[in-house]
Amino acid sequence: MPTTRPGLATRLIHTAEGAQPHAAPLTTPIYETTTFLFDSTADLQAYIDGSTGKYLYSRYDNPSTHALEAKLAEAEQAEAAMVFGSGMGAIASTMLGLLSAGDEVLCSAAIYGGTFHLLQSFLPRFGITARLLELDALRDPTAAIGPRTKLVWFESPINPTLRCLDIARLAGACRAASVRSVMDNTFATPYNQQPLTLGVDLVMHSVTKYLNGHSDVTAGAVMGARTLVDALLPARKLIGAMLDPAAASLVGRGLKTLEVRMERHNANALALARAFDGDRRLTRVLYPGLPSHPDHGIAAAQMRGFGGMVTIELPGGLEAAGRFFDRLQVFKRATSLGGVESLAGLPVLTSQYGWTDEQLARADVTPGMVRLSVGIETLDDLIADVDQALK
Repeated sequence: MPTTRPGLATRLIHTAEGAQPHAAPLTTPIYETTTFLFDSTADLQAYIDGSTGKYLYSRYDNPSTHALEAKLAEAEQAEAAMVFGSGMGAIASTMLGLLSAGDEVLCSAAIYGGTFHLLQSFLPRFGITARLLELDALRDPTAAIGPRTKLVWFESPINPTLRCLDIARLAGACRAASVRSVMDNTFATPYNQQPLTLGVDLVMHSVTKYLNGHSDVTAGAVMGARTLVDALLPARKLIGAMLDPAAASLVGRGLKTLEVRMERHNANALALARAFDGDRRLTRVLYPGLPSHPDHGIAAAQMRGFGGMVTIELPGGLEAAGRFFDRLQVFKRATSLGGVESLAGLPVLTSQYGWTDEQLARADVTPGMVRLSVGIETLDDLIADVDQALK
């Protein structure tokens, strides 16, 4: 007997769906699907048992995000990487994945504002506390580590002062005390600095910044030993901090030009910093590549290049910084950093907004600071823009 032809809706929904068996794409396809198919109960059981490489649900894993994780692991010379929907998603998932009620985190008093507020305002509600250390105490945290300390979280260079820490020394102190170390490597990037090779346990990135590089994706990542990265999986699943496959594809494309972009970021920022170092219109220019920077020696020993971030401080506080900020033309007034375009920000109104005067002083952040994310535009145009805004 002839079979009944399926209805129009059924045919349009199911025809030509799924992978195309004869297609061999040069680039990774975007697997923009919420769920994945199984052939049978046995096939599903094999996935549950962990004996198959199949995928179940895109909140758990997805071929597009998996491909990006492989690239990110290569970038940081890590066994494994895990991506998240934002840098804060990566930070929160790492904290909640590695810590329990009663645990303590040691952290620099100078730190990204989002990390600061997570540690000070949010995690204490779950019994996790943070102790903020002055920079000198953090250089070797041995004396500060107590019985409840389970994690040391730090940046180098630090946002926005660009102070640097001896990564190997700090990581060694943590290992000797059986305490995990996690470093935010966003400002330096894997091109300029390789914290895992210096002994750090996990490296975190706001992928939104240099790794993507084009100011069109919000993402985060953590890289390190597979056992440690895998320990974060339950937190990512349950919090729902997974990165969208289309966004993962854009980051993967951005990573392909990371090296050439960072070479230009490094060169432009160094030249800009040199052009204004000692300028009488400024209180100081902060850039690790300058001999005048207090941690230049540390940076030179552990960094390949000094990055694309320059912080300047104007006499006259926020009023003077605001006038400069408003006069910029090539540098765009926006938060964030790490894109091909140059951006300017006022730390006390963005990354350090809401901090008390005491907290700002401990972090060495002043109202007169302007943070410059130096892009890859023509160098002469960037120097002229800063010079004109200072007049």
